[in-house]
Amino acid sequence: MKLRIATYNIHKGISSIARKPRIHALKQALSSVAADVVFLQEVQGRHDLLALRHAGSWPVQSQHEFLASDTQHSAYGLNAMYDHGHHGNALLSVFPIASANNHDVSDHQFESRGILHCVIQIQNVQVHCYVVHLGLFAGSRMRQTEALIEAVHATATKGAPIIIAGDFNDWTNALSDTLRKKLDVEEVFDQNLSSRSFGSYLRRLSGRGPRMTPARTFPAAMPVLKLDRIYVRGFDVLSAKVLHGASWARLSDHAPLVAELSLLPSFKQASIHPVNSVADISHASSQL
Repeated sequence: MKLRIATYNIHKGISSIARKPRIHALKQALSSVAADVVFLQEVQGRHDLLALRHAGSWPVQSQHEFLASDTQHSAYGLNAMYDHGHHGNALLSVFPIASANNHDVSDHQFESRGILHCVIQIQNVQVHCYVVHLGLFAGSRMRQTEALIEAVHATATKGAPIIIAGDFNDWTNALSDTLRKKLDVEEVFDQNLSSRSFGSYLRRLSGRGPRMTPARTFPAAMPVLKLDRIYVRGFDVLSAKVLHGASWARLSDHAPLVAELSLLPSFKQASIHPVNSVADISHASSQL
């Protein structure tokens, strides 16, 4: 079973410089990526001021509902609430979403952060997906990473395939080793890119192994900082790439990551719970 996934911080559907609506162009761009599952951050659930200011070009629907095509299911996790609206994380999936729950991991009153956990049903396999947006401060990110680890241990069995993706704000790459060790995951660029350079070859000869280097995703026009990640367990990574350049920079300040995955045979296990996406998502939404 092959799976194409993407993660993207969409900057609330407005351009990072002129603050112009980009939600329609974002929908077209996401359609061109043709991902089976999309992990989204900074999704505007509601924004009355922008809707009033850009009447006619701002969708009536919540952004996650607008961005989902006719063939996609969607779930939303509200993180930040304000007088004129709210925003959070979202998941779009061509596969049924069996359940969705949002975990509040806010570390202080100035940043509202959450982890959206969705279980998607692919044939007879349940894949646990975690949409992540961590804080701007190193201490907060470390505590939120521990909360993520606890959430995964509490919600996914040891043999279940998982995908954790989003904006980790981890430009120093301080969190990856902890996630690899405690969740038995790998980042999609671990085996895809870092093992191919001559420097990595020398590191392997010396017994040190390849250098684990995530992709640069910020700013989108010419990425320098390594902020976004895709961690997987139970999948072979067939390819991984960053989509950047002028056209993507007009849409958001982050560049999206896209990866092709193949489920490992040992993880092709039967689903424990039947799909009941409508009921479960409705219940989850009422809790957000």
